[in-house]
Amino acid sequence: MRKLIVSCFVVGVVFNANAQNYWKKNEGKTAKVILTHSKANEKMVDKGTVKFEKFGQPKETEACIFVAPNFKYQKLIGIGGAITDAAAETFYKMPENKQKEILNAYYGKDGLGYTVVRTNMNSCDFSSDSYTYVADHDTSLKSFTVAHDEKYKIPMIREAQKAIGKNFIFYFSPWSPPAWMKSNKSLYKGGRLENQYYQTWADYYIKFIREYEKRGINVWGLTVQNEPMATQSWESCIYTAEEEGEFLKNNLGPTLWKNGYKDKKVMIWDHNRDLIYQRATTTLADPETSKYAHGIGYHWYETWNNKTQLFDNLAETHRAFPDKFLAFTEGCKEQFNMDKIYDVSLGELYGKNMLNDFNKGNALWTDWNVLLDETGGPNHKGNFCFAPIIADTKTGEVYYTYEYYYVGHVSKFIKPNAQRIGSSSNRAALTSTAFMNENGQLVTVIMNDSDTDIDTNLWIEGMAARLTAPAHSIQTVIL
Repeated sequence: MRKLIVSCFVVGVVFNANAQNYWKKNEGKTAKVILTHSKANEKMVDKGTVKFEKFGQPKETEACIFVAPNFKYQKLIGIGGAITDAAAETFYKMPENKQKEILNAYYGKDGLGYTVVRTNMNSCDFSSDSYTYVADHDTSLKSFTVAHDEKYKIPMIREAQKAIGKNFIFYFSPWSPPAWMKSNKSLYKGGRLENQYYQTWADYYIKFIREYEKRGINVWGLTVQNEPMATQSWESCIYTAEEEGEFLKNNLGPTLWKNGYKDKKVMIWDHNRDLIYQRATTTLADPETSKYAHGIGYHWYETWNNKTQLFDNLAETHRAFPDKFLAFTEGCKEQFNMDKIYDVSLGELYGKNMLNDFNKGNALWTDWNVLLDETGGPNHKGNFCFAPIIADTKTGEVYYTYEYYYVGHVSKFIKPNAQRIGSSSNRAALTSTAFMNENGQLVTVIMNDSDTDIDTNLWIEGMAARLTAPAHSIQTVIL
């Protein structure tokens, strides 16, 4: 029996596959292997090449990842993370050379290939203070200003936009309307948007879009409300599925269209997978509501210690609404502890969620804060969390967690507009997904989160490359 080894692993394979039965005509092709392996302390290391050879019917005793390039599914919109107040404040507290390092780590030619940026409209928990953009009871919104954002958020978003270039995708989410618009007269602890302010709040989105676009930041999309079923001690606002639908149909949707923003991608829900099917089937039941919605956003916080992810809810929602894209809009590991920043389980949390999400129909994947400080903040409610990159604002040091590398094994190699293709695993410990880039490259990502090394075969149309998937590791293979 193989000795149990504790380590960590994800695999991605890139190869040309632009014709049916391509592999049968290309025996002997080699593929480059990039590996992240926690036990060996290897992070995105070039491990040389593997060769594809003839391989007929696999036996049940042979571990395999099966890829079928002729079965095509959703296209990838992009992968990225949120530039919140906390991320931007931390960024500008760092030395200039470290700022450049962080930008390059995500958006540069040697970085993770991030193309997506999300931000908060009005404050959120990951802000140092609570704020809105208007004076109290200004129903005309004449006092509207985004001056607060010009200190940190807008400059960092511009830097990301400049680095990303033409593939830049930017969207925003509100955590709460101004307190005076709400039933509980507070930014915090839920409450609901008062009926008489539905149109005022819809006009608020237009003001935000205009002010950001005046500053050269093109808005691709928005979500109606962040976590509309969460009554939090920080900024939050509650909508039932019916209320969200009414606001979208009667106010937000028509207001966007009337102001020339029909192209802005509106996403409903923006909360956990547990209720995504109920919310989508209820909110989008009315065609007059559905016509304003482009996508369905979701988070992962129903997972409860990464044990009960409800991935099948995504698949069912995708089947019900094939004309709407699925968008992962937020996720992170909570309860920050600086002593745990090199724990490989952080990476496995991301790998497990990303690969399964893509297999269930996801088209847009957005991490939460791209950067946090040595406290897991700043956060004005003490809700401290992990981020892929942690910056110590006291020492100027930059720390890369396994979250960073696990996301990178996907985002660095699977490009925007790549199309997911057929793939499956015959071992529960091996999770995989596969995409074909626009240039014909095929990328297969495989993760082994078990305690046992697994020898496996990447099988494509009667050809296979023999791989080793170390326990607890991540890896990308490029042909």
